[in-house]
Amino acid sequence: MTVDKKVMNLATVGALALVAMTGSAAVAGTVQIQVNVENLAPTNSVAFAPLRVGFHNGTYDSFDNGAAATDAIVSIAEGGSGSEWFPAFAAADPSATLGTIAADAGGPLLAGGTGSAIFDIDPTTNQFFSFGSMVVPSNDFFIGNDSSTAYQLFDESGNLLISEITQYGRDVWDAGSEVNGAFGAAFLAGSMNADRIAENGTVSFDFEGLDVFNGLTTGAGYEFDRQFGGDDAIYRISFQVVPAPGSALALGLGGLAVVRRRR
Repeated sequence: MTVDKKVMNLATVGALALVAMTGSAAVAGTVQIQVNVENLAPTNSVAFAPLRVGFHNGTYDSFDNGAAATDAIVSIAEGGSGSEWFPAFAAADPSATLGTIAADAGGPLLAGGTGSAIFDIDPTTNQFFSFGSMVVPSNDFFIGNDSSTAYQLFDESGNLLISEITQYGRDVWDAGSEVNGAFGAAFLAGSMNADRIAENGTVSFDFEGLDVFNGLTTGAGYEFDRQFGGDDAIYRISFQVVPAPGSALALGLGGLAVVRRRR
């Protein structure tokens, strides 16, 4: 299509481009989803381990508020690795797509840091999204979704339903599996994460428990200061469909660019 052929085509191209940019286009079969993460916490406050994610059918639930932490969520909350989370997830939902989003700069996701990764997803079978990441410095603090169906990413037609998930101070969990303190805390100078004192508690919300680390030096060399409150945003996950080369969405964006140059 050329710009001179039909003026009315400009509206069509613009509409396609808008759909691509908002990430709300219907998709069929396997699609690519770009997942972006950002640490919104104040400088010298919390950092985050790489985000462990799962796109799934809504059946796997790795923890419950008020219950003892499972080995799966402990592997995220105490060490950030997800070494037990991934196998448990795969066993419960073999068709799930699992993966990790690391910080662009490597290491923990520090204040202001970002990261991204692209996943191939079948929206007809994996409509839901779950995640987990250790909050550091801490012994067993983390962010993650309690309900397995809390975040439905796609509808039955393959439309992207969620553009972002924001985590606030009030969303920080304490796994209740390890006693909070400098001994055994991750991302703390002079502390060994492998050390621990069992707490034998239950999972609960507790961002104020991070105050035990105020004034201590982190592994990145800064003096920790929690600063944020329950209503302050500390972490963002965002989603967008990646248009396939040669698709209507990709061509729509390219076509719009041509129109602007000609005008």
